[in-house]
Amino acid sequence: MRWGRRKGRTLKTYLETEEIKMLEGATTNLRDRLLVRVLFHLGCRVSEALALSPDDIDFKLGNVIIIHLKQRVKASCSHCGNRLGCTNTFCSRCGEKVESLVKKELDHRTQRIIPVDKVTLKLLRKYIERGGTAVRQGKKLVFGINRHRAWQIIRECSEKAELPKLVNPETGKMHGISPHKLRDAFAVHAVKKDDSGDGLRILQEHLGHTSFNTTARYRKVSGAEHRDWYERLWEEENNG
Repeated sequence: MRWGRRKGRTLKTYLETEEIKMLEGATTNLRDRLLVRVLFHLGCRVSEALALSPDDIDFKLGNVIIIHLKQRVKASCSHCGNRLGCTNTFCSRCGEKVESLVKKELDHRTQRIIPVDKVTLKLLRKYIERGGTAVRQGKKLVFGINRHRAWQIIRECSEKAELPKLVNPETGKMHGISPHKLRDAFAVHAVKKDDSGDGLRILQEHLGHTSFNTTARYRKVSGAEHRDWYERLWEEENNG
C-alpha cells in the first residue's frame, strides 16, 4: 500500500501478506518461524504470544486461549493516594508497603479463545513434540524468550529479507519492522477481506480490543489506497 513518496521511494504503512512470507522465509529455526506465524496468523500482541503455554492450545478443536496481562498498574497507595508503578514494593511517597496491592492489579487478566489455522497448529504441535518449550517462573511456555529477544528476532529477519521500513500514517515517521507490525498486518488483511460491520466486530473480539474505535482505524489504513486512486487521476498533469 502506498502512502506517499520520499526521494523516489514508495512509503508503506503496513506489511503485505507476501512480505510476511518473506519474513518467515528469513528465519533460520523452527522457533523463530513459529514466532512470526503466531504473531501474524493469530494477530496477537507480543506479550500474549510470549505468555502462550502448551496448555492453552486445543489441538482437537484448533483453538488457543490468549491471556492478556495488563501492563499498566491502575492503583494508588491506600495511605497517601500516590500513583503506583508495576515494580513498586513500597510507596515512593510515604513508604507504605504496597506489594500486595500491586500484585493484585498485575494478576488481573482477560482472556479470549481464538481459532488457529491448520499450518500454524501443525507447527505448534511439531515444535512442542520436539521439546522446544521452556519453563519460566514455574510455568511451561511455548517461547522461552523475553520481549527484547522477540523484537530482535523480528528486526533481524526483516533486515535479512530486506523489507522496507514502514511509515506511521499519523506522524509520517519511519519505523523498522516490529512484532506489533505483524499484528497490524493481520488486522489490515482481515479488513481487506471483510470490512462489513459484522466483520469489524468479529475482528474487534479476535484482537481483544476494548474499544471499537481502535479496530475501526484499520479500515482507514486499509482504505489508504484511495490516495493511489486519486493520484492516478492527475498522473498526466503531474508528469507533464
